[in-house]
Amino acid sequence: MDTTHAREKGSMDTAASAPREFKAALFDLDGTLVATEHRSRAAWTKLFTTHGLPCDDALLATFVGRRGQEAIADHAHRFPGFTVDQLFEEAVGYLNGPDIPPPLPVPGARELVHALADRGVPIAVVTSGLRAHAEALLETIDAGDRFVTLITAEDVVNGKPHPEGYLAGCLALGVEPQLAVAFEDAPSGVSAAKAAGLACVALTTTVPAAALAHADAVVPDLAGISWPQVIPLGGAR
Repeated sequence: MDTTHAREKGSMDTAASAPREFKAALFDLDGTLVATEHRSRAAWTKLFTTHGLPCDDALLATFVGRRGQEAIADHAHRFPGFTVDQLFEEAVGYLNGPDIPPPLPVPGARELVHALADRGVPIAVVTSGLRAHAEALLETIDAGDRFVTLITAEDVVNGKPHPEGYLAGCLALGVEPQLAVAFEDAPSGVSAAKAAGLACVALTTTVPAAALAHADAVVPDLAGISWPQVIPLGGAR
């Protein structure tokens, strides 16, 4: 199966064989259900520039889809006198600043989540963010009470790309990973889902399709996606 090119909007069609009907869906949050990358980039940029450090797109790309503490730990040596926790709390504080743009629903997110919940399909969120942050964001798509479980950064020892979060989500939903599909927007999230044994649909809301080549399918957003999802897995990695 060719996973290197973006599919047409909402399409799950590929040339591979052996389609599989999934029993549960697990969603990343930032960039997948709610567009927040513009906010995160602004907050991390402010953290670096406030401390007199340069910040460019290449640096910001290392934060995408990862737990904030783990991402900033890679750069902590550049902030003498500050701990990782202090730097993370400072960055989180910037999210509430008046110059930070608001979060926006990803097209189709509210419709898909509500449709799945109404049909009784088990759904979960697996996010690298904190629980309070996640709960607030879910209100953006009126979905605070629609998920069976919410796996956050506080619930795992190892963040994405480690599969721990997705394995915990499948366990909470009572479904085998091979019968679940994950929706992601970042390479680290795709890697986490695939390592856990899930199929993965990647959205190009945050990074280009080429960076998501390990997903089973790549789509622009969640608009027009129906259930049950059928993704040919013959060529999945």
